[in-house]
Amino acid sequence: MAEQTLTPPASLELDQDETALRTSIRIRWVLVALLVIGGVVNYLDRATLSIANTTIADEFGLSSTEMGLLLAAFSWPYAIANLPAGYLVDRFGPKKMYAWAAGLWSLVSMVGAAATSFGTLYAARVALGIAESPFFTAGLKVNERWFNKEERALPISIVNTGSQIANALAPPLLTGLMLTFGWRGMFLAIGALGLVVVAVWLRVYRDPTLREEALIKGAEAAEAAAAAKQADQPRAGWGQMFKEKNTWFMVLGAFGIFYTVWVYLTWLPSYLQTSRGFSLADTGWLSSLPYLCGIVGVLAGGWLSNRLVRKGRSAVTARKVPIVGGAALAALAVLPVAYVHNTGLAMVLLCVGYFAAQAPMGCLWTLAGDIAERHQVASLGAIQNFGGFLGAAAAPVVSGAILDATGNNYNLVFLVGGALLIVGGLSYLLVVKDHRVPVAA
Repeated sequence: MAEQTLTPPASLELDQDETALRTSIRIRWVLVALLVIGGVVNYLDRATLSIANTTIADEFGLSSTEMGLLLAAFSWPYAIANLPAGYLVDRFGPKKMYAWAAGLWSLVSMVGAAATSFGTLYAARVALGIAESPFFTAGLKVNERWFNKEERALPISIVNTGSQIANALAPPLLTGLMLTFGWRGMFLAIGALGLVVVAVWLRVYRDPTLREEALIKGAEAAEAAAAAKQADQPRAGWGQMFKEKNTWFMVLGAFGIFYTVWVYLTWLPSYLQTSRGFSLADTGWLSSLPYLCGIVGVLAGGWLSNRLVRKGRSAVTARKVPIVGGAALAALAVLPVAYVHNTGLAMVLLCVGYFAAQAPMGCLWTLAGDIAERHQVASLGAIQNFGGFLGAAAAPVVSGAILDATGNNYNLVFLVGGALLIVGGLSYLLVVKDHRVPVAA
């Protein structure tokens, strides 16, 4: 008798196929982990100059004004470079742009180790700002491709914890490297670490297949496919986004929130020493407390947003609740800090303020993905980040001018920061909306 070949039922084949697909999309969490590591390295590169501040000033004979200019050299080119960076990520994809960005910022860090004057180090910091600009927009694009609307606030928030982890790690880690290898060795070590990240990224990253994307996004993917078929309706160009109220108020909102975050990042140690009387040694670990709270804040904002979506809230509303609520809570905590005499209470307020100011961070990026057309997700996120880093560039300069004018009195510094948080929150609450027309499948 001839041997019979048993054919498995079609339903069993489909079940096995879907199981294989679900297994294959688990790589997205590996990609999130790589983006977190990339964020840590990204922010460590930014922090090297701050850690080596006095050492470099002494070696190069720099005045406080020159050192201030050097510290600000990163932010303004970073803000401007975000505009084309978002377009380039949309155009060439996150794999290529992240690899190019991380490779360039790592090389710039290593070249900076060879600087012998103010001018060469200033040029290196400008180049670093330009090179790092595609990172978070690439992360946003990865998030948009690998997660659906119900999921994506948490992973993008997790990616944003990389910066907060780096802020907490930077003082002890970079100081240890500098004491062991000198400031030039510190620059080289962090640059080399970035090159390792690039190699792993190029080896691991891939875009989802069409079948994986359909499994991840379901009806959302079908809507996107239907939109892509409407060839008779031309896509809006990059410049068209600047004709939308959403764009301008996202820029204004991000400016207000980022401004206060960067008051923390640039002036908190000085405030603790000059206004609260802590020693340099105590300031090191006390400064890390708000940054540790910031890690929790970013995750809390993403968790809350995802929970609201699953409870039936629209995606845009679910993003705006942590953004507006975080900005409001941060303002309530920051405004009274300068008037509180009890140091313990002041530290609690500073920690609550930074926790709340970080709660919007992941949701800001996710919101851009929710209201932008698919081919403009990274572009809108980058334009919003441009506004944020205009605030980041203004914060140290304006705060320094206030302190010079008031004899190192921080009252107005905190009042301005709190007021801008309120402006930022109201911009998102009252103006930013999803104006896209639903596409029929």
